Amino acid sequence: MNYFKNIEELIIENEANKKVNALRDNSSTLLTYWNIGKLIVEAQGGEKRAKYGDNLINEWGKKLSEKYGKGYDARTLERSRLLYLNFQIPDTLSPKLSWSHYILVLPMKNENERNYYINLVILNNLSVRELKKEIKNNAFDRLSYADKEHIEIISNTNNTQLSIKDMIKDPIILKADKTLDKIDELTIHKYIISLLEDKFLELGTGFTLAGHEYKIHIDNKTYKIDLLFFNYLINAFVVIEVKTRELQHHDISQLEFYVKFVDKNIKRDNHNKTIGVLIVKKKNKFVIEYTTSDDILVTTYDFKN
Repeated sequence: MNYFKNIEELIIENEANKKVNALRDNSSTLLTYWNIGKLIVEAQGGEKRAKYGDNLINEWGKKLSEKYGKGYDARTLERSRLLYLNFQIPDTLSPKLSWSHYILVLPMKNENERNYYINLVILNNLSVRELKKEIKNNAFDRLSYADKEHIEIISNTNNTQLSIKDMIKDPIILKADKTLDKIDELTIHKYIISLLEDKFLELGTGFTLAGHEYKIHIDNKTYKIDLLFFNYLINAFVVIEVKTRELQHHDISQLEFYVKFVDKNIKRDNHNKTIGVLIVKKKNKFVIEYTTSDDILVTTYDFKN
């Protein structure tokens, strides 16, 4: 079998498709690179040998790039091989990701990390630039340890279920303001709330804003929930409270109070139980150990230029 000739035929067909269908989705391009990777692995003698590579990629990359351009150099052939090795069933390739998206995740050796970022693009329709930013900000590393195990790529054929922990990181990175140290505590609190509102809506993973400093009335008293969201992916209201200091035990009680109010007065029968998220400057592991429940999530915020 002439593997080089077969790869060349795939490239010719792909280039023709690109010219004829410039506005089409990228599925044909992805499948072309996948098939190129498959042929390279076979030509190298199978998956075990392909992991180590040989001079074949450099030799073919030189020939193909001279004939068809930089898009088929040795680096692209190496990426095509990785694409096949990591996604040996072509149906697992998501049409929502372009080849440029896959280039960013292919070097990741941890399958769960790779799948996490692919899901992030699928759920939030991230551009390549936005995905690069999430990777740079170590979004996967900021998941809790339990959430990093057995992450499957979301598709129409599996039953992948998201939880609030899949959506909220620790810490939540906010854009810094150089004048923060000169601002009073109340203003800082309101400023962080406004940043979080934008952050959650930018995140886009099912969040819709129900209220900013949402007022509730109990026994002629008015209370303000910092942020109230509804998340359609988990079909639940999400109550968010912000503290610009270390976590204290009464913060949990206050949040649970708001969660119960929303459950009783705002939630509908078809909604899941309301979730509370407490975002603090610093955690207190003893308070968390003895006071938090499954419906309460505690995380932190951090500023970054």
